[in-house]
Amino acid sequence: MADVIALLLPFFGLILIGYLAAKATGQPAEALGWMNTFIIFAALPALFFKLVSRTPVEQLKRADFIFGEIGATYLIFLLIFLIGFFIRRNSFADCTIQSFAGSYGNIGYMGPGLALLAFGEAAAVPVALIVCFENAAHFIVAPAMMVITGGDKRPVAEVVADIARKVALHPFIISTALGFCFAALAIRPPEAFQRLIDYLAQAAAPCALFAMGVTLALRPLRRVPVEIGYIAVFKLVVLPLTTYAVLSLIGNFDPVWIYSAMLLSALPTATNVFVISQQYHVWQERASASILIITLLSVLTLPVLLYLINSGILPPDLVP
Repeated sequence: MADVIALLLPFFGLILIGYLAAKATGQPAEALGWMNTFIIFAALPALFFKLVSRTPVEQLKRADFIFGEIGATYLIFLLIFLIGFFIRRNSFADCTIQSFAGSYGNIGYMGPGLALLAFGEAAAVPVALIVCFENAAHFIVAPAMMVITGGDKRPVAEVVADIARKVALHPFIISTALGFCFAALAIRPPEAFQRLIDYLAQAAAPCALFAMGVTLALRPLRRVPVEIGYIAVFKLVVLPLTTYAVLSLIGNFDPVWIYSAMLLSALPTATNVFVISQQYHVWQERASASILIITLLSVLTLPVLLYLINSGILPPDLVP
């Protein structure tokens, strides 16, 4: 257990440092803009390119893994939506944000660094595939659901074009696609270019986690949603177990792939959920509160998951 705590301490420590720095300095939210730009458009894309470009191309074609992981995520999305809509009697739009709060993890900011530290370079491929394709799925589902609710008043053709543009031009997806091309063609980047990529990639995790802490500090806890009781359980416990079960049933994957998928599924809610809620003026304060509460709870749940994995209590495959 001490090894697990030593693994997680730098990650949650960086979040805490960002949180305390924001509280101490009183900087406005706008001050974080350029750091977020650096993370999203430079550091994380460099990390994804680095991971994918060095991977044998045959490992990048596991469609069964991609569809299994995304299928597990959206199974939980659907369950939370049905609970909110039919039992809680919430609006369609509210249920959409609630479902993202319980299924959209912080895979971009926290996933790569934590998985690589926990499982080594073997985690690079599954992590890159999950980040790329799951984010693409969320970019499609979020605006599509809001069109159904009537929250997006634009013509359908304009919404479809906007979705296609966001998916095709997102830095994570472009960098992963470029990495795939380099891997397929066995191209080795020039040394100077590779050194630049390495520098940027090394900055990805520290900057992302610090920025996450600042973001949490700038969103005070005002309105705690009643739904957080079951949303947090679905996000931190049910989703990783569902991912584990689905991937075990549909194929024979390397243990590191299954464990990496479980770890990313167990991460707290992505700050993008608040961005979506803010964009459509739906469930905003409660989305912010959900992110903060689930992130705090993950301090307790992530060590337990990693302990179960590292100790061998959790076998790598339910169906050997």
